[in-house]
Amino acid sequence: MKTDSLHFKIANDIEEFNQIHRMNYETFVNEIPQHERNPERMLVDRFHNENTYIIAKKGNELIGMVAVRGNRPFSLDQKLPNIDSYLPEGGSPCEIRLLSVHKDYRSSIVFYKLVERAVSHCLRNGYNLALISGTVRQLKLYKRIGFEIFGPLVGENEARFQPMFITKENFERATKAFNRLMHRQESQRKIMNFLPGPVPVKKEVEKAFSNEAISHRSTDFMDQMSDVKSMLKDMTGAPNVQVLVGTGTLSNDLVAARLHRQGGRGLILANGEFGLRLVDHARRMDLHYEVIAKGWNEEITLEEVDEYLHNEPDIRWLWLVHCETSTGYLFDLEEYKRLCNKHGVNLCVDACSSAGSTPLNLKGVFMATTVSGKAFGSYPGLAVVFHRDEVEADNSLPRYLDLGMYQENNSVPYTHSSNLVAAFHAALLELDLYSKARLNYEVRRTLERSGITCLGDGTYSPVIITIPLPEVISSRGFGDNLKKKKILISYESDYLLKRNWVQIALMGEYKLNEVMMALDKFIEEYKEQTASEAAVL
Repeated sequence: MKTDSLHFKIANDIEEFNQIHRMNYETFVNEIPQHERNPERMLVDRFHNENTYIIAKKGNELIGMVAVRGNRPFSLDQKLPNIDSYLPEGGSPCEIRLLSVHKDYRSSIVFYKLVERAVSHCLRNGYNLALISGTVRQLKLYKRIGFEIFGPLVGENEARFQPMFITKENFERATKAFNRLMHRQESQRKIMNFLPGPVPVKKEVEKAFSNEAISHRSTDFMDQMSDVKSMLKDMTGAPNVQVLVGTGTLSNDLVAARLHRQGGRGLILANGEFGLRLVDHARRMDLHYEVIAKGWNEEITLEEVDEYLHNEPDIRWLWLVHCETSTGYLFDLEEYKRLCNKHGVNLCVDACSSAGSTPLNLKGVFMATTVSGKAFGSYPGLAVVFHRDEVEADNSLPRYLDLGMYQENNSVPYTHSSNLVAAFHAALLELDLYSKARLNYEVRRTLERSGITCLGDGTYSPVIITIPLPEVISSRGFGDNLKKKKILISYESDYLLKRNWVQIALMGEYKLNEVMMALDKFIEEYKEQTASEAAVL
C-alpha cells in the first residue's frame, strides 16, 4: 500500500491528462456504459480543451477527478431543453462533470473533497450556481452536500442521471455539517484484521493490558501468573507449564535445548514452512535427527511414520507442528500420541497456531509450545512451554534456555511483563474453543460457493484458510488492494509470496456479520481481478 500523502490540485501536465483519459474510460465505458469501447482504453472528453480538471492524487497515482466548465451550451443543455427555466433567477451557472473516484477510495473523503474544490473553483471564478448530472446511485450524498434536484431524469436506461444544482448559500451551509459527517464516518471505518498475529483482541484484554504495570516480584503478579498457569494446565491436561517473555521461536529453542540435554536420535516431520523451522532449531542446537519431509501441504501419513519408527528403533523423540501455519494442515495429535507410546518415543509438539483454536489434549506429550497471541486472542510477547516431566536447572545451558530455572521460580526467574500476563489472563477467561470452527465453516462455505478454492478440507485448522491464487492475480497486488480497503490478510511472508498464496486467519475476536461483510469485499476483489485479466487476454 502506498504511503504517499493524498493531495488535490488542478491538472496541468501530460501524464495527469493521460491518467484522466484512462479513468474517464474506466468509469464511463466500463462501469457506466455511456460510450463505445476502444483498443486504447482511453476516453478523451469532447469538451476536454474547455475543461478545468480538479484531481485527487496519491503520490503520482490519479485516484479521483472532476471537470468544471463555464461555456454554454452545457452538456446538460443537450439532454434537457430550457434548463434556465428550472434555475433560480440571477444565476450565473457553470457545469461540473466527469466526477469519478477510484473504487478503492469511494468510502473515503475523496468524493466530497473533489466536489468541495470544484464548487470553490466555480465561486472564485464568478459563478454562483453549479449544475451536475448526478448519478442516481449517489443522490443521497449529493443532497447532503447541498445539491437540489430539478427537472426529470436524463440519460439511457443503463446510465440514468438526475439534473441538480447547488447555490453558494447551500454549499456554505452544508459544508460544516458534511465535514463533520465525513470525519465521523472515516474514523468509524474499522480495520478487519485476518492476520495470524497480531490478532484483534477483546475489550477486556485491551483493558487488562492497559493497566499500570506492577512489579514481577509482587504477590499480585505471582498470583496472576499462577492463575494463568493453572488455566493452561486445566485446558490441556499438561502437568507442567512455564510462561516466559518471548515468542514461539524462543519456546521451540527451549524444546531443542531440552532435547539436546536428553540426548538420543530424533525424527522431525516437515511439510511446510514451520516444520522446516523445527529442522532449523534442531540443526542450530546440534541435535541428532532424521527428517520425513514432504512437499508443502502434502500429507505425511501415520503409516509411513509408523514404518519409519519400526525400522529405526533407536529414535527417541519425534517433533512435529500440530498446525502447519503456512498451509493450515493439521496433524492428528491423538493418533501420534498413540503411535509414540507404541514405539516408546517422546512426542514434542509445536502448538503455536493450534492452542486456543481447538481442544488440545497434551496429556502424555513430552513437550509442547505455544504463545500468548494468535488463537488465544491476546497480545504477542509471551512464550509458553508445556512439559510432562519436572526439570532441574542446568547451568551448562544459556540462562534463557534453561527450562529448569523457570520451573524453580514459577516462571519468573527474570524480569517479566505484568501487562502481557494480565492481558493473557483476561484472554483465557474469555476463550471459546469452539467458536473458531463455526466461523471457519461459514467462511470456507462462502468462498467455495463463490468459486474460490481453499487448501484442505474440514480436517484442516479452523483458524487458517489458505487460498492459492490463479496466476492472473498477484498475491502482493491482491493483498495491497485489500489493505487499502482496511482488510488485512496474510500475504507478505516470503513463503506465501513465493507460492502466490494468501491466507485468512481467524485467530482473533470477530463478529460474524463483520467477517461476512469483509468477505464480500475479498470475493469482489478476487472476481474483479480475475475478470480484468480475462478481458485483457
